Order: sequence, then structure tokens, then C-alpha cells
Amino acid sequence: MPAVLEVDVTIVGGGMVGASLAAALSGTGVRVLLVESVPSDSGAQRSFDARTTALGNASQRIYGALGIWAAIAGEAEPIRSIHISEAGRFGFARLTATEQGIEAFGYVVANRALGAALWRRLKEDPRVLLRVPARVGAIDIGADAAVLTVEAADGAVETVSTRLIVAADGAHSQVRTAAGIEASVEDYVQVAVVTTVATDQPHEGRAYERFTAAGPLAVLPLHDGNLAVIWARAPADAQELMALDESAFLARLQAAFGWRAGRFTRARGRGSYPLKLTRAVTAVARRVVLIGNAAQALHPVAGQGFNLGLRDAAMLAEVIAAAPADAGNEELLSRFAAWRAGDRGGVTRFTDGLVKLFGDTRPGVGLLRNLGLLLFDLTPPAKSALARVSAGFAGPVPRLARGLPVRRD
Repeated sequence: MPAVLEVDVTIVGGGMVGASLAAALSGTGVRVLLVESVPSDSGAQRSFDARTTALGNASQRIYGALGIWAAIAGEAEPIRSIHISEAGRFGFARLTATEQGIEAFGYVVANRALGAALWRRLKEDPRVLLRVPARVGAIDIGADAAVLTVEAADGAVETVSTRLIVAADGAHSQVRTAAGIEASVEDYVQVAVVTTVATDQPHEGRAYERFTAAGPLAVLPLHDGNLAVIWARAPADAQELMALDESAFLARLQAAFGWRAGRFTRARGRGSYPLKLTRAVTAVARRVVLIGNAAQALHPVAGQGFNLGLRDAAMLAEVIAAAPADAGNEELLSRFAAWRAGDRGGVTRFTDGLVKLFGDTRPGVGLLRNLGLLLFDLTPPAKSALARVSAGFAGPVPRLARGLPVRRD
């Protein structure tokens, strides 16, 4: 009978959140197994595709503490200012990093660059066991351990006994289903069209969030001088945009966004994905914990989804490292869930509320929104509060997010 591989933690899903958790646990003495079905450098790996991510300052500190930031800093563009507006309305708001006394509100990084840095780190650490490409088969969750099978691409099957299974396998999580955790799904009836555009003016580190009747349009600065575009549209409109030639697409984008960033001259790498709000009813179950999109998959407005998932990973690593004898014991998981509940709930309500507020077409609501934007623009305390969102809405801030190592002093 084949030997059973015994580990402390099995992470299912090696996307940005799962790989970040594995990196955070390396060096803690915890035995970690990471299972991922698609190699990080494969064109089929959607976690590390041509899209970009806006890392908040807390996320930047997490990667700095993990030794990852140095590898991606050269491709990270600081967000020096933010311009918020609504199409067809007079209201707007402006935030600058200098008035908040910070270097930047965050940094825009290509997912591919971040994925390469994370996986390079994991492959160099013999204490993190990697099964890639491989899939999890049967999962049997017991009182003292969970037993699962890992099926490699060549057909080989391995039996693993683990104290804790971490579901980092996305919004359609297999582990979440196996653990019997239900999730609610709300379809925003929007599709995000993403691309990279060139402009005839320097962006000077300025990010834009423009709300339109069909959905928000975000334009983010990139280190090469180009701009990343995340454009939420109705499904039929998104399909039409994807079918347009480059010239027609740029014309539609220019009409929707305006000329604040100059004239758009080129677009490349167009893609799309549906927008839904997925929320698990609980973050933990017996021997199982959910992080990232497996726990909550958010609308990309305000760019909070990945930053929230990364704080999940940072706090989970801290909790496990403080009590490594049994990484999946009920008390430990309950503590993690309690510490993360406020942040998760606050960010989810914030992003969902923004989408619904700016999608409200009732008479008079638009005027109130614009008065609110103008008032926000004139209220320094409100701007300071928004600038601190990347540290979390509530609950303790993970040690990594404060630039400290995972292990307790």
C-alpha cells in the first residue's frame, strides 16, 4: 500500500492568494503542500494573465516583509493621485498622495509579474511541497485530520493526510463544496472588458474611477507609460466591444471616458469576464478555511478584492505560525474567522454599495451622488479615511501588513 504523505497545511489553489499564503508560511516550520492544476507560466493560468492588480500600501508591506517586493518593484507603478467622476454629471473628487502624507495610494502591478515572483520563491524553498499540475480528487474530512487524493497530470494518485485544508481555489471552490459550506451568488449583470491602452500624454501616476450608467470604468497607470482599463458593461455591450476593431474600440472608450488622460492611440490584449458577488456563509468549517475568492469574490470597483484576500492569507499565516502543532484545530479557526469578519464584511459592503449607488437611476439620486462627490472633495477627513482602506475596515491588522515577520517575537 502506498505511503500516505502527512502535512500540516494543504493549500488548494496556487493563484495569487494561495501562492502568497504558501510564501508566508515558508520558514515557519509548518509542513505545507500546495496543489495547483495549471502551471504558473502557462497561458491557461488565468490568475497570472495580462490583467493588472492595484496593490494597496498594506499589500505592498506584506510583500516587502516576505521578500517578494524587491522582485516586482521595478514593474510596479505608484498611484500618486486619484480622480473620481460620474459620466454626464458635474461632481468629481480628487485625492493626492502628498496631501495624505504618503508616497502613493498603492501600486499597479501586472499579474504575470507578481505570479512569476511568487512561484520563483516557492520553487526555491524545499520546505514547501508543490504538486503542479495536479488536481484534488476525493476529500474526506475527519475530526483529527482530512484525507484527500491528489491526482497528477500523468495519472499518478497520491494520498495526503493534512491537519488543515485551505480553499484558495476561487469563486467556484471545490473545497468549499466538499466542506458543505454554502455560498450566495449575486449577478451584477455586468461584464468587465479589460485591456491596455497607450495615450499621447504622460499619466503622471494618476488613476481614474469613472462611473457610467452601464457600470464603472477604471483607468490605472502602468510602469511602461501605458494605462490599464477595466470597463464594466452590460453583457451585450461587452460582447459588441470585444468584436470591434481597434480603431472603433478606442473611439467607444474615448467617448465613455473623455479626454482627461489624453487621446487613446492603441489598445492591446483585450479580454472579458463576468462580474458577480459571491459570499460564503462562513469562512471556516471542520479542518477547512476559505480565503480569497473562495470566501468572497467582489466587483473590481475600487480594486479591493485581491487586497482583501491577501490580508486573509497574511492573518491565516500568522495564526497558524503561532500554534503550529495543529493548524486545523477548531479554536484556531474560530479565532481567524472572528478576526477577519469585520474586514471582510466592511469591504464587501463598501464595494457592493458603490456599484449599487452609482447604478441607481431613481429621480434625484444622481444629483445627490454628485453633491456627495463635491462634498467629499472638500472634506479632508473623508479623504484620509478612504486612503486608509487598504489597511482593512476592521479587526486586527496582520503583522505582515505592518511590515513585520509572520513569526511572533
